[in-house]
Amino acid sequence: MKKNILLFVLLTTFNVFSQDNIPNVDLKTMEGKTISFHEVTDQNNVVIISLWATWCVPCIKELDAISDVYEEWQEETGVELIAVSVDDSRTVKRVKSLINGKGWDYQILLDTNNDLKRALGASTVPLTIVVKDNKIVLRHSGYSPGSEDELYEKIKELTL
Repeated sequence: MKKNILLFVLLTTFNVFSQDNIPNVDLKTMEGKTISFHEVTDQNNVVIISLWATWCVPCIKELDAISDVYEEWQEETGVELIAVSVDDSRTVKRVKSLINGKGWDYQILLDTNNDLKRALGASTVPLTIVVKDNKIVLRHSGYSPGSEDELYEKIKELTL
């Protein structure tokens, strides 16, 4: 009996810390509404999640690069990008003006307590993950020019 309990605990622990599953944390919309992260990723299509911050230059470069081709990506694959700001309570005020100035056509969510960032085990931003069927199928930290092309190739594999 003790062995069965130990086995159950070990298997449960493994599943909890598995990075294949999307964590179920609450985030805020730009309008202040609370939304479950599972709600935004539980779709039949592929979803790109980008953890970013207003103070992160590589994050902004990546989101700008994707913005240039995002409409084409959506038309061809139906992919959706959700940009999750990890700005804290001091810097979150900059998010709205930055996205308005950039004209990004992404759904923007706020993770001011870094609950999602911690649940994903992200040590730095940008962190880009690709989700399909509520499972993480790609995880990429950092940004260098051209990374968006590799991301698009993976999206095409998953959708076409």
